[in-house]
Amino acid sequence: MFSLLEVAKNSPFRTPFTKVQCDVPTPGVDGPVPGRHIQAAAAATESCEFGSAKYFALCSIGGILSCGTTHTFVVPLDLVKCRLQVDQAKYKNLFTGFKVTVAEEGFKGLAKGWAPTLFGYSAQGAFKFGLYELFKVYYSKALGEENAYLYRTSLYLAASASAEFFADIALAPFEATKVKIQTTPGFANTMREGMPKIMNEEGINGFYKGLVPLWMRQIPYTMMKFACFERTLELLYKYVVPKPRAECSKGEQLVVTFAAGYIAGVFCAIVSHPADVVVSKLNQAKGSSALDVTRSLGFMGMWQGLTPRIVMIGTLTALQWFIYDGVKVALAIPRPPPPEMPASLKEKLAK
Repeated sequence: MFSLLEVAKNSPFRTPFTKVQCDVPTPGVDGPVPGRHIQAAAAATESCEFGSAKYFALCSIGGILSCGTTHTFVVPLDLVKCRLQVDQAKYKNLFTGFKVTVAEEGFKGLAKGWAPTLFGYSAQGAFKFGLYELFKVYYSKALGEENAYLYRTSLYLAASASAEFFADIALAPFEATKVKIQTTPGFANTMREGMPKIMNEEGINGFYKGLVPLWMRQIPYTMMKFACFERTLELLYKYVVPKPRAECSKGEQLVVTFAAGYIAGVFCAIVSHPADVVVSKLNQAKGSSALDVTRSLGFMGMWQGLTPRIVMIGTLTALQWFIYDGVKVALAIPRPPPPEMPASLKEKLAK
């Protein structure tokens, strides 16, 4: 068996462990070290080693902050989107959905479901980002350095799917409660009221009956989210950004992160939308199965509410990556550069 740290040190996605010591500038002399083109940062130390237990724990904290805050921020849009999915005749479109909701419940009604959203997506974010980083390191070890680079898209897909599998188990009870509160009039107004009510009426199955369609929605979404982001980021630095990432300021890097996140988010919304509609309808209709809901909706019915979801998920995904990367900067977590071809593979290709 190999330790996480040993695996990380051999990963093509690592931060270099063997570092050349910077020359110490002459006291009182400003500017770069002689012979170098960049100035050494005053606080270049990292808070942990890439691949250590602390590294994965801090990445989980980044996941909590990025997912919990962003999903809570878009609760009003999510609420109208869910109501559009389950009752198109009443809510018609995004604008009418907001208008009807405010007319019936006031502006306070737009915040319905914020608590299960905050707690549920915070838990999901911890597993999603923390386990993604862990699985990415382990799978790269299993593939070997050269194959991990050559098949890195498949590696991103496998690592993100594995992480989301566990993340959805943590999310499911909160998601069921949120959808019930948002789409079933008179059911409950708060998470404290809604969760015991589901337990009393349906038992533990009431929290997990939507788990399979949740996997169907979230796993493709997360696979697209991580793989598309990683490859888009790589392409932006290669073809769009006029200088290497190492020469970009922290602010410039975060702007590139946001752009890559938004592009990934648009694709995420499209790929996962049909399953999202099924989840919303399933948690509203007590006693129905995912197959029953799919049949009743039909093909076109599973695309209801796509436009608001593209707006929501595009913005959401971009903000999540921005916050996650920002947390890494703030906590001095290692931020590996885009992967580069291993020297051994370069030699083979040169022959």
